[in-house]
Amino acid sequence: MSEQPERGMRLLLLGIVLLMIIGGTIDILLDAPERWWSVHVVYEVFLIAAGLLGAVWLWLGWVTARSENRLLQRSLATRQAERDAWRASAERALEGFGSAVGRQFGIWGLTGAEREVALALLKGRSHKEIARDTGRSERTARQHAVAVYEKAGVAGRAELAAFFLEDLMLPPGSGGPAGPELPTS
Repeated sequence: MSEQPERGMRLLLLGIVLLMIIGGTIDILLDAPERWWSVHVVYEVFLIAAGLLGAVWLWLGWVTARSENRLLQRSLATRQAERDAWRASAERALEGFGSAVGRQFGIWGLTGAEREVALALLKGRSHKEIARDTGRSERTARQHAVAVYEKAGVAGRAELAAFFLEDLMLPPGSGGPAGPELPTS
Protein backbone atom coordinates (compact mmCIF):
# COMPACT_ATOMS: atom_id res chain seq x y z
CA MET A 1 0.00 0.00 0.00
CA SER A 2 1.40 3.40 -0.88
CA GLU A 3 2.06 6.09 1.72
CA GLN A 4 -0.81 8.40 0.61
CA PRO A 5 -3.73 5.93 1.08
CA GLU A 6 -2.21 4.76 4.39
CA ARG A 7 -2.12 8.35 5.64
CA GLY A 8 -5.74 8.81 4.60
CA MET A 9 -6.78 5.63 6.43
CA ARG A 10 -4.94 6.72 9.58
CA LEU A 11 -6.66 10.11 9.47
CA LEU A 12 -10.04 8.42 8.95
CA LEU A 13 -9.44 6.12 11.92
CA LEU A 14 -8.36 9.08 14.06
CA GLY A 15 -11.45 11.03 13.00
CA ILE A 16 -13.79 8.14 13.90
CA VAL A 17 -12.15 7.71 17.31
CA LEU A 18 -12.37 11.47 18.02
CA LEU A 19 -16.05 11.49 16.98
CA MET A 20 -16.73 8.58 19.33
CA ILE A 21 -15.01 10.27 22.24
CA ILE A 22 -16.42 13.73 21.64
CA GLY A 23 -19.90 12.41 20.77
CA GLY A 24 -20.02 10.17 23.82
CA THR A 25 -18.80 12.94 26.09
CA ILE A 26 -21.34 15.43 24.69
CA ASP A 27 -24.12 12.84 25.10
CA ILE A 28 -23.21 12.32 28.74
CA LEU A 29 -23.10 16.08 29.39
CA LEU A 30 -26.40 16.70 27.56
CA ASP A 31 -28.07 13.95 29.59
CA ALA A 32 -27.07 15.97 32.67
CA PRO A 33 -27.20 12.97 34.96
CA GLU A 34 -28.01 13.51 38.58
CA ARG A 35 -25.58 10.80 39.58
CA TRP A 36 -22.31 10.14 37.75
CA TRP A 37 -22.33 6.53 38.91
CA SER A 38 -25.66 5.67 37.34
CA VAL A 39 -25.95 2.64 35.08
CA HIS A 40 -26.56 4.88 32.05
CA VAL A 41 -23.42 7.00 32.58
CA VAL A 42 -21.20 4.02 33.39
CA TYR A 43 -22.51 2.21 30.28
CA GLU A 44 -21.76 5.20 28.02
CA VAL A 45 -18.27 5.65 29.51
CA PHE A 46 -17.71 1.93 28.97
CA LEU A 47 -18.76 2.26 25.30
CA ILE A 48 -16.41 5.23 24.80
CA ALA A 49 -13.50 3.35 26.42
CA ALA A 50 -14.26 0.16 24.47
CA GLY A 51 -14.35 2.12 21.22
CA LEU A 52 -11.06 3.78 22.07
CA LEU A 53 -9.42 0.46 23.02
CA GLY A 54 -10.79 -1.16 19.86
CA ALA A 55 -9.36 1.63 17.73
CA VAL A 56 -5.97 1.32 19.45
CA TRP A 57 -6.06 -2.47 18.96
CA LEU A 58 -6.86 -2.03 15.24
CA TRP A 59 -4.12 0.57 14.85
CA LEU A 60 -1.53 -1.69 16.52
CA GLY A 61 -2.62 -4.58 14.30
CA TRP A 62 -2.34 -2.34 11.29
CA VAL A 63 1.19 -1.24 12.23
CA THR A 64 2.22 -4.86 12.84
CA ALA A 65 0.72 -6.02 9.54
CA ARG A 66 2.44 -3.19 7.68
CA SER A 67 5.79 -4.09 9.24
CA GLU A 68 5.32 -7.79 8.43
CA ASN A 69 4.28 -6.85 4.89
CA ARG A 70 7.51 -4.91 4.41
CA LEU A 71 9.55 -7.87 5.68
CA LEU A 72 7.68 -10.24 3.39
CA GLN A 73 8.19 -7.92 0.42
CA ARG A 74 11.94 -7.83 1.08
CA SER A 75 12.05 -11.60 1.55
CA LEU A 76 10.06 -12.11 -1.65
CA ALA A 77 12.43 -9.85 -3.59
CA THR A 78 15.40 -11.80 -2.22
CA ARG A 79 13.81 -15.15 -3.11
CA GLN A 80 12.94 -13.92 -6.60
CA ALA A 81 16.54 -12.82 -7.14
CA GLU A 82 17.78 -16.20 -5.89
CA ARG A 83 15.28 -17.98 -8.15
CA ASP A 84 16.34 -15.94 -11.18
CA ALA A 85 20.03 -16.61 -10.49
CA TRP A 86 19.33 -20.33 -10.03
CA ARG A 87 17.24 -20.47 -13.20
CA ALA A 88 19.99 -18.76 -15.24
CA SER A 89 22.65 -21.07 -13.80
CA ALA A 90 20.52 -24.17 -14.33
CA GLU A 91 19.69 -23.15 -17.90
CA ARG A 92 23.39 -22.81 -18.71
CA ALA A 93 24.15 -26.19 -17.12
CA LEU A 94 21.23 -27.89 -18.85
CA GLU A 95 22.22 -26.43 -22.20
CA GLY A 96 25.64 -28.00 -21.76
CA PHE A 97 24.13 -31.27 -20.56
CA GLY A 98 21.63 -31.26 -23.44
CA SER A 99 24.45 -30.68 -25.93
CA ALA A 100 26.45 -33.53 -24.41
CA VAL A 101 23.44 -35.87 -24.60
CA GLY A 102 22.85 -34.83 -28.22
CA ARG A 103 26.52 -35.49 -29.09
CA GLN A 104 26.31 -38.93 -27.50
CA PHE A 105 23.13 -39.69 -29.47
CA GLY A 106 25.13 -38.78 -32.60
CA ILE A 107 28.02 -41.05 -31.60
CA TRP A 108 25.56 -43.91 -31.20
CA GLY A 109 24.11 -43.12 -34.62
CA LEU A 110 20.52 -42.66 -33.47
CA THR A 111 17.98 -41.63 -36.09
CA GLY A 112 15.72 -38.62 -35.50
CA ALA A 113 12.87 -40.82 -34.28
CA GLU A 114 15.20 -42.77 -32.02
CA ARG A 115 16.61 -39.53 -30.57
CA GLU A 116 13.09 -38.35 -29.80
CA VAL A 117 12.24 -41.65 -28.08
CA ALA A 118 15.58 -41.77 -26.20
CA LEU A 119 15.06 -38.27 -24.84
CA ALA A 120 11.52 -39.15 -23.75
CA LEU A 121 12.87 -42.29 -22.05
CA LEU A 122 15.43 -40.17 -20.18
CA LYS A 123 12.59 -37.90 -19.04
CA GLY A 124 10.84 -40.95 -17.55
CA ARG A 125 8.00 -41.24 -20.06
CA SER A 126 6.33 -44.63 -20.57
CA HIS A 127 6.08 -46.24 -24.00
CA LYS A 128 2.38 -45.40 -24.02
CA GLU A 129 3.08 -41.72 -23.25
CA ILE A 130 5.83 -41.59 -25.89
CA ALA A 131 3.45 -43.08 -28.47
CA ARG A 132 0.74 -40.55 -27.60
CA ASP A 133 3.15 -37.58 -27.60
CA THR A 134 4.84 -38.53 -30.89
CA GLY A 135 1.77 -39.75 -32.78
CA ARG A 136 3.18 -43.27 -33.15
CA SER A 137 1.82 -46.59 -32.03
CA GLU A 138 2.98 -47.98 -28.72
CA ARG A 139 4.56 -50.89 -30.58
CA THR A 140 6.60 -48.47 -32.75
CA ALA A 141 7.70 -46.50 -29.68
CA ARG A 142 8.79 -49.77 -28.04
CA GLN A 143 10.73 -50.79 -31.18
CA HIS A 144 12.52 -47.44 -31.25
CA ALA A 145 13.38 -47.89 -27.55
CA VAL A 146 14.85 -51.35 -28.25
CA ALA A 147 16.91 -49.88 -31.11
CA VAL A 148 18.20 -47.13 -28.78
CA TYR A 149 19.20 -49.69 -26.14
CA GLU A 150 21.02 -51.82 -28.72
CA LYS A 151 22.90 -48.89 -30.28
CA ALA A 152 23.84 -47.56 -26.81
CA GLY A 153 24.90 -50.99 -25.60
CA VAL A 154 22.65 -50.87 -22.54
CA ALA A 155 20.10 -53.36 -21.24
CA GLY A 156 17.21 -50.94 -20.73
CA ARG A 157 15.84 -47.62 -19.55
CA ALA A 158 17.65 -47.65 -16.18
CA GLU A 159 21.04 -48.28 -17.76
CA LEU A 160 20.36 -45.60 -20.39
CA ALA A 161 19.66 -43.06 -17.63
CA ALA A 162 22.64 -44.29 -15.61
CA PHE A 163 24.90 -43.81 -18.64
CA PHE A 164 24.24 -40.05 -18.49
CA LEU A 165 23.74 -39.59 -14.76
CA GLU A 166 26.21 -42.03 -13.17
CA ASP A 167 29.06 -39.53 -12.85
CA LEU A 168 26.80 -36.60 -12.01
CA MET A 169 27.78 -35.58 -8.47
CA LEU A 170 27.21 -32.48 -6.44
CA PRO A 171 30.38 -30.61 -5.54
CA PRO A 172 31.72 -31.30 -2.02
CA GLY A 173 30.29 -28.93 0.58
CA SER A 174 27.12 -28.23 -1.45
CA GLY A 175 24.90 -30.10 0.98
CA GLY A 176 24.46 -33.08 -1.34
CA PRO A 177 25.77 -36.59 -1.08
CA ALA A 178 29.50 -36.65 -1.65
CA GLY A 179 30.13 -39.95 0.06
CA PRO A 180 31.80 -43.04 -1.35
CA GLU A 181 31.13 -43.96 -4.92
CA LEU A 182 28.59 -46.68 -5.50
CA PRO A 183 29.84 -49.83 -7.20
CA THR A 184 28.98 -50.10 -10.87
CA SER A 185 27.74 -53.28 -12.44
